[in-house]
Amino acid sequence: MRKQVKLVFGPGKEIDLAVEAEEVLSFEASRQWLDEQFVRLGCEPMRGSGKVLVADKILGVAAALGPEGFKDAAVALDYARAASGALSKALLRVDVPKQTLSY
Repeated sequence: MRKQVKLVFGPGKEIDLAVEAEEVLSFEASRQWLDEQFVRLGCEPMRGSGKVLVADKILGVAAALGPEGFKDAAVALDYARAASGALSKALLRVDVPKQTLSY
């Protein structure tokens, strides 16, 4: 079964990623990859408490990479594998300007 991740960066700026179910990372591996990217890209916590949820990491990494970052096929695949594994959903919509996730 194929997993899909739709990234929205604004009107007309959408990127569709797909990954086969057997390629999706486990929850722990997904969390680790997102943690590493969140730190590497210099993402900031979205909440005043400093608590960073998995959803915040998915949004933060997407925002930091931007549309240009997803042109790298390896980065796009790794992101799709991690985002899908972190939330265990077949379809995930990441809306960066609205800072929302839906599935």
